[in-house]
This record gives sequence, structure tokens and C-alpha cells, in this order.
Amino acid sequence: MATYAIGDLQGCYSAFRRLLDLIAFDPVADRLWLVGDLVNRGPQSLETLRFVARLGAAATVVLGNHDLFLLMTQAGIKRRSDGDTLDQILTAPDRDELLHWLAHRPLLHVEGQYVLVHAGLLPQWTVPKAQALAAEVEDMLTGKDAKKFLMHLMGSRPDHWERGLQGWGRLRVIVNAFTRMRLLTLDGRMAMRAKGPPDKAPEGTLPWFALPQRASRTHTIVCGHWSALGFYREPGLIALDSGYVWGGSLTALRLEDGQVFQVKAEE
Repeated sequence: MATYAIGDLQGCYSAFRRLLDLIAFDPVADRLWLVGDLVNRGPQSLETLRFVARLGAAATVVLGNHDLFLLMTQAGIKRRSDGDTLDQILTAPDRDELLHWLAHRPLLHVEGQYVLVHAGLLPQWTVPKAQALAAEVEDMLTGKDAKKFLMHLMGSRPDHWERGLQGWGRLRVIVNAFTRMRLLTLDGRMAMRAKGPPDKAPEGTLPWFALPQRASRTHTIVCGHWSALGFYREPGLIALDSGYVWGGSLTALRLEDGQVFQVKAEE
């Protein structure tokens, strides 16, 4: 049995299947950890979503910002943009079944020394604190007020965590940290507009994982979301978004021994 953590699929189903062939994935014996953003940008979002959903317990999936965008679009809350590739999902006969499955994915998965999340954890959050905060959002996303919750997700304010934060602002900070964050100011504010590589980060910001006071250093964080960072690992961090949809690679890492597998983008 092996566990393979895989970076952002973003609707690139053919590449995903090539990568599974490369690692000789056996859904009976092996497990996949997918860092979120199953859909959008790539041309095969429907095929990707269907395939992963049908893997059942063989696939552990956390939600990414594009997955939430799909749920918001289906609810009539988020307006479409030119680069979206969601039409096949939204018109599919099994749309409701697929979106129900997607809405019930967690924001965070913790197992042993590893934490699976799409973007990252704010520096104040220990892993148990992050688990509790993720549960708050997951309860809202699957509860009777799910549409109201999705209506209040848009926006980048508040941009930091503080004790006593309540209401929609509290939930928005949690979601933005788990699914959208890349860079932080030295006092822990999310710099949402910056999307480039770390060496081009605005003055006074650092990658979220580089803040010295980060409380989640007790675990190894497995994440994606930051294609400009690319595949990157250091003690306590495995970043897997190597930008396949932008012409890069799709990356898998076997957790048991750290071996890396990649397929490169085709024309």
C-alpha cells in the first residue's frame, strides 16, 4: 500500500490518468491525497470530478478555491469568467450528485504527521485549532444555511485572524486561509493580490510557511494552490502545484519514501 499526494488537477483528466499509470496506482491497495482544485481551467472538469468521486475511500480530497467557485456558481452566486471550464459539470445529468459529493469534502485532513490542505494555515493556528476551524466551515457548507454561507464567501476582508472574530467575517478568513492564501505580511495579514513567485513578493511579505512564529511546524503540510512556487519541499512542507494547466507538470509524491513522479504538459 502506498499513499500518493498529487497537486492541483484543474480539470486535466488525461494528464491525471497518465500520472496514475506512471505510478501504477491500484485503487484497491493504494490511496490518493488530492490537494484540491479538482476542476476549472483545464478541459475535462466533468471527467475529473466523476472519476475522483467514484474512487470512494481510495481518494482523500480537500476543497480548493476553484471547487468552492463551482459550488458558488451552481448556487447562482458567483459570476462566470472567460477562463472557466465548468459548463459540462453544470449541465451534466449527474450534476446534483457530483456537487453534493464535492460539498461534503473537508477543508483539512490530518493523518499522523501530515496535514493536507489546499493553500495553507495561518501562523497562529496549531493543527488542532485548524481542525476545529475547518469543522466550522464544513458544517456550514453542508447545513441548511449553505447558500447563505456561499453568498458571504466573496472578498478578502478581514485579512487576518484575531481572537473574538465572529460571523461571516470569521468564516471568510478561515476559508481564505485554507484555499487562497500565498503571502503574508510579517504581522500575519494575507496579501491576496500577490500571485507571483516568492522572489517577486511585495516588500514586507513572506510565504505563509516562512513566518518564524508559525504554530503548525509540528506537522508536515501538504498543499498546492501556488503554481508560481512550483513543486517545492523543505522540512515540514510539501507544495505540489507545479502548474500543469499553465504548461508545467502534474506532480505526485509518495509519502512513504518521498519519491516524486511527474508528467509534463502536452501541447
